[in-house]
Amino acid sequence: MPRSPATFTIRPLPGASFGGIVELPPGTDTEAAIAAVEAAPEAFLQAFYERHCLLLMKGMDAISRDPTLLVRLSRLFGPEVEDYRQTITASNNVHPDVPEILVVSNVPPATPRIPALPDPPLTADGAVPVQFPHRRGWHTDQSYRRPPPDISLFYAETPTPKGQGQTLYADGIGAYAALPDALKRRIEGLEGIHVAPGRNRSEQAVLAGEPPHPLQPREAPQRQPVVRVHPVTGEPALYLCESGQMDWIEGPLAGMQPGPHGDGAKLLYELMSHYTSPQFTYVHEWDVGDLIIYDNRSTIHSATWFDGDRHRRRMWRTTVHGNPGAIYDGEPKSWLPA
Repeated sequence: MPRSPATFTIRPLPGASFGGIVELPPGTDTEAAIAAVEAAPEAFLQAFYERHCLLLMKGMDAISRDPTLLVRLSRLFGPEVEDYRQTITASNNVHPDVPEILVVSNVPPATPRIPALPDPPLTADGAVPVQFPHRRGWHTDQSYRRPPPDISLFYAETPTPKGQGQTLYADGIGAYAALPDALKRRIEGLEGIHVAPGRNRSEQAVLAGEPPHPLQPREAPQRQPVVRVHPVTGEPALYLCESGQMDWIEGPLAGMQPGPHGDGAKLLYELMSHYTSPQFTYVHEWDVGDLIIYDNRSTIHSATWFDGDRHRRRMWRTTVHGNPGAIYDGEPKSWLPA
């Protein structure tokens, strides 16, 4: 007689005001865990959205041996799992066997990505800095695209030792709800101007006087709402990044004085400092086999420094598209060549 699939429960994520951790019976392997989710997709998705769009699954080690399992789970969240061969991604950063997986690593052939240490490296009470501008690097994936993506799944094949190489997450739904009413009115209808990194349009590049790179049509800055209504839950969330993924020549905020010293910059700093306050953030220390599912429509995240000379780090990410919201209805993908 066939065995019944394992069942899961989801409890609050320890150390965070949002998010959940998926719990399964002891001894449940990765494939059984995925089967359990597939057997009750509505309950799993409901829990994901109720916990403000962040879930942690531990012990998913078999993904390292069979990376197609990560793609299989990703398909639960939307109709399109991005094929990175089709989206102008450097081939050395794409999994050699599964093109739906982006490799984020300092291990060749991947392009090393090691964030700088904050200054100072810890807060006054010895904690990992999370709040902007002490912490830099906060962003949501591919906000410089229209339509932007829905959900990402981030898997630890080879994490660094504890105390470095963490990933920080922030809750845009909770942060928006806590804004003063006057500030909510001020940002209603406001748009941010987003652009891909590496085009010399970041805050740091503009302050340094670096000439901006010529942009191809598919690289054009994209306007996105600062307050984005989640297309599934209807909840408003802050939707913006900080210095590296906003356009500091035309923006960062449309219709406001541009540049690092303008009114738009002051408002962005105010919003990002609030968004990344400790009460809205979570610091994840990675174990092998950890998988975090996060919603780009209502959360942001940031990577932390690790000692790349001493430690290897290899993480895998999939990106799911399909439900960006009604404001994007009918739009072609801005990042693909005409």
